[in-house]
Amino acid sequence: MKRVNKFKKSAFSIISIFLIVISGFANSPSYYNIRDFGATGNGKVLDTNAINNAIEAAAEAGGGTIFFPAGTYLSYSIRLQSNIHLYLSAGAILKAAGKNDGGRYDPPGEGAGNNYQDFGHSYWKNSLIWGIGLNNISISGTGIILGENLSRGFYAYQKWDEKGIPAGHLMWEGGGNKTIALKLCTNVVFKDFTVIKGGHFGILATGVDNFTIDNLKIDTNRDGIDIDACRNVRISNCTVNSPNDDAIVLKSSFALGFPQATENVTITNCQVSGYDVGTLIDGTFQTKEGHLVPDQEGPTGRIKFGTESNGGFKNISISNCVFEHSRGLALETVDGGLLEDVTISNITMRDLTNSPFFLRLAGRMRGPENTPIGKLRRINISNINIYNADSHFSSIVSGIPGHYIEDVRFSNINIWYRPLDSAKTQIQELVPEHIKTYPEPAKMGIMPAYGFFVRHAKNIEIHDINIYHLGDEIRPALILDDVKNVELFNVDAQKVENAPVLKIKDSGEIEIEDCDALKDRKIKEIETQDYG
Repeated sequence: MKRVNKFKKSAFSIISIFLIVISGFANSPSYYNIRDFGATGNGKVLDTNAINNAIEAAAEAGGGTIFFPAGTYLSYSIRLQSNIHLYLSAGAILKAAGKNDGGRYDPPGEGAGNNYQDFGHSYWKNSLIWGIGLNNISISGTGIILGENLSRGFYAYQKWDEKGIPAGHLMWEGGGNKTIALKLCTNVVFKDFTVIKGGHFGILATGVDNFTIDNLKIDTNRDGIDIDACRNVRISNCTVNSPNDDAIVLKSSFALGFPQATENVTITNCQVSGYDVGTLIDGTFQTKEGHLVPDQEGPTGRIKFGTESNGGFKNISISNCVFEHSRGLALETVDGGLLEDVTISNITMRDLTNSPFFLRLAGRMRGPENTPIGKLRRINISNINIYNADSHFSSIVSGIPGHYIEDVRFSNINIWYRPLDSAKTQIQELVPEHIKTYPEPAKMGIMPAYGFFVRHAKNIEIHDINIYHLGDEIRPALILDDVKNVELFNVDAQKVENAPVLKIKDSGEIEIEDCDALKDRKIKEIETQDYG
């Protein structure tokens, strides 16, 4: 009797079942191949109508998967609907159409009706893919969204009327400036796809609840991922390169017409950078181009909270992330929101282009009149390793007079700052308050400390910190200015010749213990003094 190889038989059975499942999926009434609706996929003929017709057919049937097989699909605005899944297969490229491709993007539509936030945050429909008020939507697959024809400009309009409504066009009328824009949606999943040159925003989500973003690659010319007034958000395993603006940015604008906090957010296992656009995707990681950064202050590519901050930020965790050739971590509330209950841990940073840490509470107050200044409090930052940081701006923790940053703990952190260079002639003895200035380290000027500058703060713990400089330096490592209730424990700060390690100004209730270049002491009364 001939013996049957059980392994081969089992493998054959598994493959047969798999083919049956795939065949069933391909013929399922909930599966909509855009080629069946007239899409050509040749990258020359517009496929906008075919894609939107497939979505309409699926929506009328209660929902389904819109399948993009391999090919290049040229399109203007794609209008998502509830219970729709866009699936970009391997080899599929969804390409944003340009000015000369025979059509236009959807008009911006009714917007926020105020000028409390940038134009880009006020409108959603002028996008390659958009959805408003939807439930249960997803985009996945290993395909590519190519947005090189989307605008990366600040605004689509140059004039605003007295009600804050835009009037008078600055860019191409009919253009789009976002890859994906969502407003007031729930249960959203983005997974596995790639965005290249995503316009002003690769992803703009405003008022989205229960949002999962996983395993995206974004190599773009402005913001990568903007999470604005959203709740219950999980961002994981993403790689975002955005030299000209922020990589992953949490905001809480007034775009919904009312303040709403961005809250219950986790960002984990992500990499952010500011290499030349396109050089993440091709693997060359170039730094040759002069970047068109809006503030003209060097590559960005960071994780940031703000600057739009009417509603505030609550209950947020960032962990296991890498920053490379980018600005450092920024936590900002300047428009009246509460920024509180944040944990940041297990981060590595290298070749930073400004402050490793920028914690800023201020009073720009772009929002409704009589809004009180916000609060920044209960922040825990630990287990961070930083090499070759820009020493011009040190790490900055700065409130404003009468409004203190509160309850911040730095622990188990190593920072190596690069040499000061020729900017030593620009060091400020007195740093202006910049209460209404756009919050950015470079706006503060060259700081008088190379390690940490802490001002208008209380209940600050700096534990188990190593601060080094990699070359020429003439400033103290730490400055405390109008700071109350501070613990410095096991702080090893490299001393500079002819400069103290620690400079204290108008500060008190300070405890110093087990610090390498500082004697143990308790400073109860307010004083101004140099130590070390």
